[in-house]
Amino acid sequence: MTRLLEEAFSKVSALPDSEQDELARTLLELAGVDQPPIQLTALEEADLAEAEAEIARGELATNDEVRAMWAKHGL
Repeated sequence: MTRLLEEAFSKVSALPDSEQDELARTLLELAGVDQPPIQLTALEEADLAEAEAEIARGELATNDEVRAMWAKHGL
């Protein structure tokens, strides 16, 4: 294992378990290891259903709203 990868693992090990799992799934996917689908909680499923309904109704962010969001995060 390289020093850089060891450093990354050291930093990631301090994160909450859920974030560690998300990063691990991403790393395994990048390494070509198939991962099972992520199971959503009931709250996440409801949030996703509402987002899909908003899209179906055409309730999308304007270009200005998207730019403002990016600017808020320094991007």
